[in-house]
Amino acid sequence: MAKVELKQPIVEEIANSIKDAQAVVLVNYSGLTVEQDTILRKELRESGIHYKVYKNTMMNRAFAGTDCESLCKHLEGTNALAISTTDATAPARILAKYAKQYPALELIAGVVEGNYNDQAGIQALSQIPSREELLGKLLGSIQSPITNLARVLNQVAEAGGAEAAIAAKGAEA
Repeated sequence: MAKVELKQPIVEEIANSIKDAQAVVLVNYSGLTVEQDTILRKELRESGIHYKVYKNTMMNRAFAGTDCESLCKHLEGTNALAISTTDATAPARILAKYAKQYPALELIAGVVEGNYNDQAGIQALSQIPSREELLGKLLGSIQSPITNLARVLNQVAEAGGAEAAIAAKGAEA
């Protein structure tokens, strides 16, 4: 079996992974300890992010003709891919958090929703809250006026009830 035939399934795996991806982030993991890498992989896996190390030549072939083709210029050294099909900001957010803890981990570049982002762009994306956080804030801002109105009406009713009790006691005396 030729080497090309052995490598083709890996190239297809990468191509299939990035085909429907919301976000693809390229990182340099050189210098991470096994323990640090295990912790990083665990959190990425819990968030539904596919994180894997591939050979640069394999990624180069898989990226050809896709939105990720702009990442080919960064394929030098020890690189890994973080791919998310559901949350566009999750890979950048999690990887940036660990890059602060472990300076050996370096965000290189990424493609988010078809748009190329350099290192600064990925850092900026990492600051965006998750979809759940944004929905929670929206719900809180919608719910706040209703809650305040209910609180005021309740206070008015209690105050009116107290005045009625005082008036009733005054009439008895």
